[in-house]
Amino acid sequence: MSRIVREITPISNDDFFVVLNHINAKFDFPIHYHPEYELNLVINSKGKRIIGDSIENYENTDLVLIGPNTPHAWTGIMDNSNAQVITIQFHSNFLSDKSLSRNIALPLKDVLSKSRRGVLFSQETTKKMVDKIEKLSNIQGFDSLLEFLSILYDLSISRNQKMLASASYVGHIDPSKSRRIRKVTDYINDNFHNEIRIKEVAKEANMSETAFSHFFKKQTQRSFTEYLIDVRIGYAAKLIIDSEKNINEICYESGFNNISNFNRTFKNKRGITPSEFRSLQKLITKH
Repeated sequence: MSRIVREITPISNDDFFVVLNHINAKFDFPIHYHPEYELNLVINSKGKRIIGDSIENYENTDLVLIGPNTPHAWTGIMDNSNAQVITIQFHSNFLSDKSLSRNIALPLKDVLSKSRRGVLFSQETTKKMVDKIEKLSNIQGFDSLLEFLSILYDLSISRNQKMLASASYVGHIDPSKSRRIRKVTDYINDNFHNEIRIKEVAKEANMSETAFSHFFKKQTQRSFTEYLIDVRIGYAAKLIIDSEKNINEICYESGFNNISNFNRTFKNKRGITPSEFRSLQKLITKH
């Protein structure tokens, strides 16, 4: 028995992509994953969206790009016969690494890389893209491929994108940006179970504490403390999903030194307590 199932998608090796248009969507599919990318548009519904270790409420329209093998699900919490879900699935190698590395395709490369954590697009962007995504089902031949690429590119350059799952949950860090950052994040990932002081990490980077703090925030868009907490909470969420360990065990194994601080921090980051997070997993059909 598994809490997360592997979906066999309908896309074949002869397809560039497939479009699945679900009218009167029931939202009864369990948390699942597959090796293909997925662009998921939810219309006229509200409920909870699960992407890796991210659980958030959504309402009305929701548009997310999900990377290969990242677990995901939408659970509707209201009976709405007008609910619609349009899902576009495409191969992980639909464009070669060489093609994506050319200047014109760099925004695509970036958003596809971020999608392993799930990329939520702003409501402004989503409203602009609804008609284009809805019409994609009715376009045939080479024009459909051009329109699909146009949709992806427009999304890749859109503003106010938000990554959903924590970096530690999917194990996704881009080491190409900075060798120094890679060294620091490797050190954090190896030692987050224990107490870590910023002076120790600054020493790994061969920098003063002040210089390191500015450098780290510029490179990661988070302070060192925020990053460390995200790593710990991401690891804790994975243990809650994948293990039968009790919450107390998970608390200390994740690097927290008391249960009340762990519960408070987890709720602040995930919107629910660790126990509620585990209960939500159990409410989903297992296969």
